[in-house]
Amino acid sequence: MTALEKLIQELPVELQREVEDFARFLLTTKVRSNQPGRKPEKLRLGWAGALKDMREQYTSVELKHEISGWRTLRA
Repeated sequence: MTALEKLIQELPVELQREVEDFARFLLTTKVRSNQPGRKPEKLRLGWAGALKDMREQYTSVELKHEISGWRTLRA
């Protein structure tokens, strides 16, 4: 058993699940995406233009501050 495995076993079950989720995240976003010969994913911009209706109501700076407030409420 490696030192990492021993550390993980000492964690509560819920934290062990978080470690597993994070390891899967690293595999999918960092390791597999950097493999030689792998084509980068095409950038998706499905969100572009989603806030057009707010163009008259907010400047870009005001909208940035408004969104920041929404994130704070959600956290």
